[in-house]
Amino acid sequence: MSLPGQFSDPRVITLFGLLAVSAVVWLSLGLRDRARDRRDRARAPLERVWHPQESITLTPAEEHAFGQVVSRLSLGSAGRLR
Repeated sequence: MSLPGQFSDPRVITLFGLLAVSAVVWLSLGLRDRARDRRDRARAPLERVWHPQESITLTPAEEHAFGQVVSRLSLGSAGRLR
């Protein structure tokens, strides 16, 4: 079975074949690189966050305010945030 008109030219069929193959290769390489980047980021250790209490002593008012925030973020009896 031959294709009608200009699509019967083997050069056109070859061109479409090469375009299809190159598109598939381009997509698969991009997805593989994206997966590798995501996997590498998951394995990397978390960046350490500086906390002010490490080098600065807090005043009693600041310690109280910090305790209030922590108590609001702690889990309640049902396992939900208060």
